[in-house]
Amino acid sequence: MCIQQLEQKQCQVANQYTRSVDRSGNTVAQQLISEVFEIIPQKWRGIGEISQSGLTLRRKYEAFDAQQRFDIVHHTTTESAECISGLVLQGVKKPHACPAFGQRCTPEHPLGAPMVSSEGACAAYYRYRQQPNTLSYAVSSK
Repeated sequence: MCIQQLEQKQCQVANQYTRSVDRSGNTVAQQLISEVFEIIPQKWRGIGEISQSGLTLRRKYEAFDAQQRFDIVHHTTTESAECISGLVLQGVKKPHACPAFGQRCTPEHPLGAPMVSSEGACAAYYRYRQQPNTLSYAVSSK
């Protein structure tokens, strides 16, 4: 399906698994999630608060809320002023556009969320970045 989209110069979301899941999705799972959770605004590292982007347990299930059960106060993190993780997460900038990338920000000493996880954009760019003089290109004189 991806190759067909590329060949047809299309870009769309497609369901390869129509034999298992129709367009409405798994309605039983959706109903269970709706019963247990409610949608709330959520703060995301590097981006800030996004309305209707988080879930919290409904009052009926608050006995299972670890924050309440273990009296955990709301945890906040401070973010580096030189980190552009929000712009990277939003696809506005590439990781190598960050002045701290690969120098002050590495997987061993991450400044932002995209460098923390090995699946993060900054960590992937760091791990698979092109090393100088590792590729040579044939230059045609024509």
